[in-house]
Amino acid sequence: KFPIIIGHEGVGIVESIGEGVTGIKPGDRVILLIAPQCGKCTVCKDPRGNRCLTFILNRPKGLMSDGTSRFTCKGKQIYHFLFTSTFTEYTVVEECLIGCGFSTGYGSALNTAKVHPGSTCVIFGLGGIGLAVAVGCKIAGATRIIGVDINADKFDKAKAFGVSECMNPKDSDKPIAQVLLELTGGGADYVFECIGNIETMTAALNSSHFAYGTTVIVGVSASKLSFDPLIMLSGRTLKSSYFGGWKGKDSVPMLVSDCMAKKFDLEKLVTHRLPLEKINEGFDLLRSG
Repeated sequence: KFPIIIGHEGVGIVESIGEGVTGIKPGDRVILLIAPQCGKCTVCKDPRGNRCLTFILNRPKGLMSDGTSRFTCKGKQIYHFLFTSTFTEYTVVEECLIGCGFSTGYGSALNTAKVHPGSTCVIFGLGGIGLAVAVGCKIAGATRIIGVDINADKFDKAKAFGVSECMNPKDSDKPIAQVLLELTGGGADYVFECIGNIETMTAALNSSHFAYGTTVIVGVSASKLSFDPLIMLSGRTLKSSYFGGWKGKDSVPMLVSDCMAKKFDLEKLVTHRLPLEKINEGFDLLRSG
């Protein structure tokens, strides 16, 4: 719904708290989170999922759980975005929403795909999420990580994050799926689509090993995905990943601790730093690849 304040990743300092809030206090530094965890619903209690039912079922679109918005402009209601609305100096969130990109990619390899040692992985899209997938694959013990992107300028950084070889689909007359099948001897053990394009989603699925390959859709697309179901008959698996399968409140502190312990280096993922007033320049950079 519009008008809306977008943005779903952020860190800030608590300025004030509402009635009944006990887990944080003014002055605390917090990470805003798009994956709520009430800790009481069936999904929160089940290790297999992380989409909290309390928030999915009881939350009006673009509003707080009580059905109201905390944002107004000249008397007009402004809607919330993904529980967070971070593109603003001040925001209001539920207590249990205490980011997204690295966690999503990293967890897609460790939690969703469950990459095993000695495996071959293919990553479509070498942006921040794709590189986070590479980190997860490497930590999980994958011995071959192939990166696919149409922007060759990303290849050096990708190799610094553990990608062993990089490919540009434009460099071959063959479909990229065919190239990968030939390169891997029948397909990769794990394939990750980190772009959000239905064509690359289909290519990713076709690039997985016909007998036991797993494809994880990490990117988000507004278009409908269709493919020949016959390619699934011999043993392929297709999965999706939300926030990398992490339980929000339980997992983020652990990820922060791992970062502080230098298990992975998030600073290397940063390519640009822009103030909020230059947000449109940031989107232009994103669109340019």
